Amino acid sequence: MTPTRRVLYLVFTWTLVGVGVSIWPDWQIAWWVVAGVLLLILGLDALMLGLSRMPVARREVPDRFALGEAGEVRIQLSNPGSSSIDVEVFDGIPEGAEAEAMPWRGRIRGREEAKIYHPVRLLERGVTSFREGHLRVRSILGLWWRKKAIFGDESVKVFPDYEPVVKFALLAMQARQEQMGIVRRSVAGSSRDFHQLREYREGDPLAQIDWKATSRRLSLISREFQEQRNQTIIFLTDTGRRMRAIDGELPQFDHCLNSMLLLSYVALRQGDQVGVQSFGGTDRWLPPVKGQHSMATLLNHLFDYQTTPEPSDFSMAAERLQARQRRRALVVVMTNLRGEDASEILPALRILASRHLVMLASLRERTIEDARRKPVEIFNEALKFSAAEQYDAERAEVLANLRGYGVLTLDVPAQELPVALANRYLDIKAAGRL
Repeated sequence: MTPTRRVLYLVFTWTLVGVGVSIWPDWQIAWWVVAGVLLLILGLDALMLGLSRMPVARREVPDRFALGEAGEVRIQLSNPGSSSIDVEVFDGIPEGAEAEAMPWRGRIRGREEAKIYHPVRLLERGVTSFREGHLRVRSILGLWWRKKAIFGDESVKVFPDYEPVVKFALLAMQARQEQMGIVRRSVAGSSRDFHQLREYREGDPLAQIDWKATSRRLSLISREFQEQRNQTIIFLTDTGRRMRAIDGELPQFDHCLNSMLLLSYVALRQGDQVGVQSFGGTDRWLPPVKGQHSMATLLNHLFDYQTTPEPSDFSMAAERLQARQRRRALVVVMTNLRGEDASEILPALRILASRHLVMLASLRERTIEDARRKPVEIFNEALKFSAAEQYDAERAEVLANLRGYGVLTLDVPAQELPVALANRYLDIKAAGRL
């Protein structure tokens, strides 16, 4: 039990009066009488609070949260007593989370309930816990607080913010891919499997006409094709220290996760299968899964991926993937390319390219782009501009060498990576590269 501010104000006032009593001793008896009355009131108020029944609290927490998106936590308070009480509630939100509605203060009438709905934003992926909360009840005269621990620890999962993926998915289902920037290009090639026969349409190439079916039906019949299915995409994901850089509001690694989720959704809808392997301080492997229902499997596998302070070993990652994935696949290497990587990444990707179609998806850092675009006015800005130019030139040289060995490359800012990666995948499918 702790005193409220009212008690502190009373004690302070009584002390000031005591200074006056020291000057005019005739008031000393009255001063002590007032002190006794105050002590009696404080004691009775504390006793009544101690004998009163404390509220009963219950908390409902969502099983999962989206990174950076508010999830609603519900708290129910029941007052078992017959008198109204003033209450303060402090929810035990995870460290680093945001809960603007906490602490909550209010009055609960006797024999009634109060329902609290407060949004919580979690800013770190993975498994986290809502901790023990606390509740304070104020005494009738407002002189004391009585504290009580409420709730228990509850674990929740924080998934990547896949709202953009859902938005893109809904647009794709409505055949409005042009609104999200994903462009389907129709390119004839050997990768296209026979789908069905249909009536000839003006503009169909002559090579597409099925002359046997035409002779039987006595009308032009065309063959319709679709991209090959049952192909494999493997994400070789860097979780090393270079992916910890903040780009915008998110680390670069989280931008990679959003890109992987979008491409995975598109690929699974195309009938392909998707797998994941991490490297750079971790070695997690998800064998290729197939079917649109497998998005849940991917989310449950990826949601708690975390970066490490370890360096990224491309050679070891390539050897492990070669041993795990025997069938030819599109291997998408997700990383932040540096100029000093040339001696290691070139032989590693050449090993992968001997069996697979390899694409390096590298994120351009916003700070580097800003340094190159900012007008140069002072010497320090000139040094920063020169360093950014050299950094970019080294990256361009490594990318050119990779393309010379048949490795596909994608080098875009983090915010543009999801759509750019999906477009490149569709181009590869249409061109029959797999």
